[in-house]
Amino acid sequence: MEDEGYYLETDLDFSFTSTATDRTFTSSSARSSLARSSLTLSFNDRLSTATTPSTTTSAAATTLHHRRQDPHWTAIRAATTLSSDGRLHLRHLKLVRLLGTGNLGRVFLCHLRDCPTPTAFALKVIDRDALTAKKLSHVQTEAEILSMLDHPFLPTLYARIDASHYTCLLIDYCPNGDLHSLLRKQPGNRLPVSSVRFFASEVLVALEYLHALGIVYRDLKPENILIREDGHIVLSDFDLCFKADVVPTFRSRRFPRVSTPPSSPRRLRRSRRGGCFSTEVEYEREEIVAEFAAEPVTAFSKSCVGTHEYLAPELVAGNGHGSGVDWWAFGIFLYEMLHGTTPFKGVTKEQTLRKIASSDDVAFPLELEEEGIREAKDLIQKLLVKDPMKRLGCARGAQDIKRHPFFEGIKWPLIRNYKPPEIRGLVKKSTKAHACHVTGVSSPRRRKWLWWALSNLLRSKSLKGSNSKIQSNNNYYHYVGKSYNASRKRV
Repeated sequence: MEDEGYYLETDLDFSFTSTATDRTFTSSSARSSLARSSLTLSFNDRLSTATTPSTTTSAAATTLHHRRQDPHWTAIRAATTLSSDGRLHLRHLKLVRLLGTGNLGRVFLCHLRDCPTPTAFALKVIDRDALTAKKLSHVQTEAEILSMLDHPFLPTLYARIDASHYTCLLIDYCPNGDLHSLLRKQPGNRLPVSSVRFFASEVLVALEYLHALGIVYRDLKPENILIREDGHIVLSDFDLCFKADVVPTFRSRRFPRVSTPPSSPRRLRRSRRGGCFSTEVEYEREEIVAEFAAEPVTAFSKSCVGTHEYLAPELVAGNGHGSGVDWWAFGIFLYEMLHGTTPFKGVTKEQTLRKIASSDDVAFPLELEEEGIREAKDLIQKLLVKDPMKRLGCARGAQDIKRHPFFEGIKWPLIRNYKPPEIRGLVKKSTKAHACHVTGVSSPRRRKWLWWALSNLLRSKSLKGSNSKIQSNNNYYHYVGKSYNASRKRV
């Protein structure tokens, strides 16, 4: 672990005053959010040796988390087992260094004391005495939402510790920082289309999960997208969210598909080019797809919160907004990753807001000569529709966005196992987490035999079907080479 050199044998005493911003990891180029005033915090306590009574809410013993075999959970269970009252307290944590300040508090890198294999955590420390009543409600909202999450691209709340006038949230530590800082390390502050597709896919899946829980995020931007040590993303900061009712739906839809030739054509079309001696045959068929959608279409709020460059027009107007603000922000996010800036950015915040509220459509810089850029441009145009009723995603949520040609070729159920892109400034650490999740295998020899048997089984199945193909998922985010007409309609 890169921070092992920071582990000290003595407690750290942070005695300073800082001004909070809207990011977990601060930088000079960070954008602030609206409805977030400056907050001065004074933190003079030694949290590692706090003796005040504390209460702990931990999900380790009460939920079946998808990462319950993770070393972080193992360390938490060991600490609570050795604790006299079976709870995690601040005295069990050893602070390493300050990571940054946020809207509600400060974040420290820490690890568990007396742990044989130090496992890094992020500890978000919130001084309740320094917050207004409105910000205290944001603290409660964030803690409540964190306790609901169980997703590979969202943070895990390992424990909530209330001690004296502090609320401490123990969550994942992401050593690669945030996507905003990573973009600033790239030529032109932009990423290739293949890398944009990778990060956008994981953000889309995270937003889909939040919307399925009835949670409208409202603060999507690269600063709030953290990167784990394995290169995958974690969506952070949930203090501006609001919850709404959601009614899941499951139905079948028909989609037209054109191929040459199909196994059972629905219709045959012939077109003549270059005279009567040239004939082109196309077969059109329909594909029936079962879709699950859970979009909080009835969500409604009149609060004006978020980052000004990412605000949706209906939010700027102040007439009320719903879950569509997240899909607008997703379009701004795609634009910034591709072009290095946001589409409506002005000289001042006021000018930016006027551009957003105007009737002008999104404008693109000089066309980039890169495979997949046309599909990306079309997706951005459909997401940045200023009428939320006509915006892509506002009816059936992420399902409609997933079907856009920009994401063609992605196997969504396997996305968490795909290989992150090789880009400047992204240091990936290889993990053996997948091997550790194999249950019932007690020895390396038996595990080796199991993988050998599984590979033979898959090979034998692939040989049975003459048309079967095995494709690697490592480069799934590269563009699938199919011609695309931006004006084609869907059923």
